[in-house]
Amino acid sequence: MSRSEARVATDRSARYAKQLAAHLGRKITARWDAETGRGDLVLGAGTATLVAEPDALLLAVEGESGSLALLEDVIGRHLVRFGGRDELVVEWHRDNGEPGTVYRNEAETAEDGDSAG
Repeated sequence: MSRSEARVATDRSARYAKQLAAHLGRKITARWDAETGRGDLVLGAGTATLVAEPDALLLAVEGESGSLALLEDVIGRHLVRFGGRDELVVEWHRDNGEPGTVYRNEAETAEDGDSAG
């Protein structure tokens, strides 16, 4: 199993995590616990964990190495869309040495391995 992590700067991390879990929970198994500020998602290609901190939303996805891009896409794309007004940036860092994907509001599409711009 491979892992990819992202730290998304926001002072509304719990709100975004709850929204992400509720939205994706219509199609997958999703859990959000407001009391602990933690949640998890079970996607076909792997799993994701969400941790709300006061100044950031911590994200992690785990799955086979070939599925990391898909997992990053599902979580990153939705989160950036939800946080459009806050200009959220989701920059994934993979533990297998491959470049992660970067999602940001100003570009509707993802940039593979490019954290600039």
